[in-house]
Amino acid sequence: MAKEEQKAFVEHITPRDENFSQWYTDVVTQADLMDYTPVRGCMALKPYGYRIWELIQEDLDRRFKETGHENVAMPMLIPESLLQKEADHVEGFAPEVAWVTHGGNEKLQERLAVRPTSEVIFCTMFAKWVQSWRDLPLKYNQWCSVMRWEKSTRPFLRTSEFWWQEGHTIHATEQEAHEEALQMLEVYREFCEETLSIPVFSGRKTEKEKFAGARTTYSVEAMMQDGKALQAGTSHDFGTNFSEPFEIQFLDKDGQLKYCYETSWGVSTRLIGAIIMTHGDERGLRLPPKVAPYQAVIVPIAAHKEGVFEKAEEIYVSLKKAGVRVRIDDRDYVSPGWKFNEWELKGVPLRIEIGPRDIKNGVAMCARRDTNEKFTIKLDGIVESVKESLNDIQDNLYKIADEFKVSKTKDVFNMQELEEQVNVGYARAMWCGSRECEDLIKEKTSATTRNIPFDAEAIGDKCVCCGKDADMVIYFAKAY
Repeated sequence: MAKEEQKAFVEHITPRDENFSQWYTDVVTQADLMDYTPVRGCMALKPYGYRIWELIQEDLDRRFKETGHENVAMPMLIPESLLQKEADHVEGFAPEVAWVTHGGNEKLQERLAVRPTSEVIFCTMFAKWVQSWRDLPLKYNQWCSVMRWEKSTRPFLRTSEFWWQEGHTIHATEQEAHEEALQMLEVYREFCEETLSIPVFSGRKTEKEKFAGARTTYSVEAMMQDGKALQAGTSHDFGTNFSEPFEIQFLDKDGQLKYCYETSWGVSTRLIGAIIMTHGDERGLRLPPKVAPYQAVIVPIAAHKEGVFEKAEEIYVSLKKAGVRVRIDDRDYVSPGWKFNEWELKGVPLRIEIGPRDIKNGVAMCARRDTNEKFTIKLDGIVESVKESLNDIQDNLYKIADEFKVSKTKDVFNMQELEEQVNVGYARAMWCGSRECEDLIKEKTSATTRNIPFDAEAIGDKCVCCGKDADMVIYFAKAY
């Protein structure tokens, strides 16, 4: 393929520095991850996009089960009366709830909410299932979709319906619930950094930003390439805020009837958006190998010549047997150059080219998606070389993202510095803890508090906004 033709192939992707938002939309659609549907804010996940979500599910599901959680399934429709039981929760979600008012042609006696989240239905069932301390803890998770009637939507980042997991647990003591919420936050941090190669800020949300109905909310926050924040996951300590109105009680060892302590935690398909905006480039996706539908693609060169396809098939079988997700691109109606561009757009971590000359020399030509570097590997020992390259790509994507995160995070000490910094990245500052300062900062800069890091060393003793005494370090950023 001529250079002009290759250039034309990727010209439909808007440059990031020209319009980051349009670049993102271009990559999402051109990489064939999803498509728009007739209902505003709802998307159809296409096979390539859903496979990424499946790999996310598989990894997280393993982590959840290793920490003692079991999967369950709850109904999607929730009676309005149940939502009304927890006032703060209802108030927080009221603008986003979609309602079912008719069954067929008959008007329902009570409206049914299409679940925006499942705390209330879990609480209803927990109240039925728990009687004694012997029944505790219950540590459940469900994979499902939820509906939140969003005013402004963008594929993966904010959609009216989205896919997610939501963990719900109940415990006998406050300490157990607190430890559970922090444990699951750490699971999310490890998953983001180890599997998605996305470095995150981990910490506690402010009272203003916590989940509706929670006693405390914790989050992991990622930085996108435009410097904005993306909340990648949250974990909530509810205390007894839900168990009291829903009467989730148990008979303790001391013979006393007590309320359970509860947690909830979740991540969603917005993680796919995080992958795109953390790792993508002008050519399209750059997928971490651990969540790439195809970790390697084999492109036969001059496939019609004797022995070429057979060697490609031999490499394919050996890689697949070794657990590598691999594909042979044997299409005969597009050129190798077209295939190279397409798989780069789709973010396949490693491309393996094999042709007559390569076979004669006992090598294959490889191309890394993270660096666009081309190199040869010996056919003898190709499995080990491919695995080593994939591990290096996984680590390198994290390194690139972490260096960017560090470079775009700055300590600020006054409002002018804060306003300048949140236009390019995260601002770390001292905060007095007042809602007034938090609101004023948002009003003046459009930035919000992201989270309060654990055990952070003070960078001063005065609030960045009001100048009063402050002992709390906090991150501010503009966010998706």
